[in-house]
Amino acid sequence: MADIWWKAHPHDLQRLADRVSSVYVERSHLDRDENAVVIINKRETVRVPAAMVAVMLLGPGTRVTHGAIRLLADSGTAVCWVGEQGVRMYAAGLGPSRGAGLLQRQAWLVTRTKERLGVARAMYGMRFPGEDVSTLTMQQLRGREGSRVRKLYQAHAKRTGVTWSGRVYKAGDAFAAGDDLNRLLSAANAALYGICHAVIVGLGASPGLGFVHTGAATSFVMDIADLYKAEYTIPLAFDLASKRLTEERDARLGLRDRIAEDRLLGRIVQDIKFLLTPTGTVLEGLSDVEVNELWDERAGSVPGGVNWSTHPLRPPDMGEQHLAVIGPEFDASNPRSEAEPG
Repeated sequence: MADIWWKAHPHDLQRLADRVSSVYVERSHLDRDENAVVIINKRETVRVPAAMVAVMLLGPGTRVTHGAIRLLADSGTAVCWVGEQGVRMYAAGLGPSRGAGLLQRQAWLVTRTKERLGVARAMYGMRFPGEDVSTLTMQQLRGREGSRVRKLYQAHAKRTGVTWSGRVYKAGDAFAAGDDLNRLLSAANAALYGICHAVIVGLGASPGLGFVHTGAATSFVMDIADLYKAEYTIPLAFDLASKRLTEERDARLGLRDRIAEDRLLGRIVQDIKFLLTPTGTVLEGLSDVEVNELWDERAGSVPGGVNWSTHPLRPPDMGEQHLAVIGPEFDASNPRSEAEPG
């Protein structure tokens, strides 16, 4: 795929800030029509300009042509193969930016103790709204987080009437240890990791460069997922356990529905941008331009893809959206029929 990097003209690429955050596709067929990806199922046909999408999430029952993938790659759109509603991450293609600006920013922050601590404090600050954590050490932050989570478990146990005996987890096998509630927590958390992983890869950041977690290929994924567990996976696990719904599928589908209802994908995009590039932050040697840059002997760098004699009109701002195109359920007697165009 190395030759695609020079095929798209810089003028044809849109900055990530101007793109739709993500398009999730399920039980549909993807094809190419000139510079647009066409999503087709029995219910509807949706035409999406490829250069206006940051992340294309391909869910179950999706078929895609070589032409569509080639267009998405040449447009700088990330392609992620995921589970239902993005709760599992199976594979990923290119990120949405031809540059490495966000990745460089992340690496710059994580390799400097003061800056890394600042991002970690910001993460904990998002979990403790209204509290000042600007002077706390990592040890103090971990202690406060442990106390917060313990109280959450106790509150949900009281709310649902489900017995809580403590967290038990065996790495690599969510169902090998613990009671039903612990297994539901592990399954729901694994699903949440999947969607966070998909967004991180789609934005062009590194899943491995964590600020609180470290040493794993998914350290940053765990950092981001921890921002949402109190709101999503913990109450969900207690709710399911109280209804005696204890299968992994119950946790996965339950989380999928809540993610779709709350439009969590767009929120994750915003939170990652806030943590890595907060308003007013300028780091020497790095530019906020995400597509390409031109060297300048005075300014250091200036945006590429710009006509410097005149400024052409920008495309309409589509905002931070998450679009979902989901085809009808498959006919059990003919599983291919529902995804067919027409």
